[in-house]
Amino acid sequence: MSYLFTSESVSEGHPDKVCDAISDGVLDAIFAEDPNARVACETFVTTGLVVVGGEVTTNSYIDVETIVRDTIRKIGYTKAEYKFDSESCGVLNAIHSQSSDIAMGVDTGGAGDQGIMFGYACDQTPEYMPMPIMYAHKLVKKLADIRKKKNSSMPYLRPDSKSQVTIEYDENHKPLRVDAVVISTQHDAKVKQSKIKKDVIEQVIKKVIPAKYLDKNTKYFVNPTGRFEIGGPHGDSGLTGRKIIVDTYGGWAPHGGGAFSGKDPSKVDRSATYAARHIAKNVVAAKLAKECLVQVSYAIGVKDPVSIYVDTKGTGVIPDAEISKMIEKEVDLTPNGIIKRLKLRQPIFQKTSSYGHFGRKEKEFTWEQLDLVDTFKKYIR
Repeated sequence: MSYLFTSESVSEGHPDKVCDAISDGVLDAIFAEDPNARVACETFVTTGLVVVGGEVTTNSYIDVETIVRDTIRKIGYTKAEYKFDSESCGVLNAIHSQSSDIAMGVDTGGAGDQGIMFGYACDQTPEYMPMPIMYAHKLVKKLADIRKKKNSSMPYLRPDSKSQVTIEYDENHKPLRVDAVVISTQHDAKVKQSKIKKDVIEQVIKKVIPAKYLDKNTKYFVNPTGRFEIGGPHGDSGLTGRKIIVDTYGGWAPHGGGAFSGKDPSKVDRSATYAARHIAKNVVAAKLAKECLVQVSYAIGVKDPVSIYVDTKGTGVIPDAEISKMIEKEVDLTPNGIIKRLKLRQPIFQKTSSYGHFGRKEKEFTWEQLDLVDTFKKYIR
């Protein structure tokens, strides 16, 4: 029996993603001057207001207001008619220093918090990602690229948008076709919905999703409410870390619960999740399994993981327990080991704030490298 699975994504102009970008922008600005800083930055946005708070320990000085305005401008909120724009919004800075209790454990190389983190990879796509989330990301990224282009072919587009892709799979979990695509995109007032739908289907959907997955029964829902003029932080409030399923695997694989944006890599919520993805991707690329889920857990202030768990969903060429032992032997999963291996004390994080933390080709995404494949291949019997 075939079945359907759906994932969603949101654009950089979505209120929650505006917050993620600001929080990671603060982190990057601090890391540019002080790579050993401790940062946990949260952002809230609503009509005409940005609140930045959290805990930071650093020797650097950053201009939070400038970071906020530059980030909002880059996203595209530059017109007063959006009711939220880079020049007129209020900016409130409520950042303070990190707890000394937490610092005691982190200063000795321990994890910055307890928690469980998951990494996943599969062979559904060239990016070793589930197909629904990859196409969902690519659709909203394509909308943003068209919007930002000089002499845009869709000049009525505004920054806020969402996508949703439903894939039909066979009983062996092989993708067969795209059953449905949903795109809601913010737009100027005078454009007709019929034009938006035609443009989105022809210039976005059919440019992103290969024709072999689209058929006469594929359903297209474009701005299904009939209008999407009011959007962004004026249409809905935003908060850092509210799109964690969008950030990871679109619901196909578990998420440990911790958000990423605004956190320096001493927080294993972020760094260990990246490490788990790095391991899972290399396991699949090394042909040890067709898909791989890796879970690691930590105790605050303790260097080594409390546990390592592997589940290849029955696709492994060696037992999952052996893969788990292989990981423990071959990969340093202490916070400092992860940070060093993946080169995480750099200002690379604002790029991760939209369109997913995984399945990306940019050089900053070190956790996407296939540098453990040869090491892992040695374990194939």
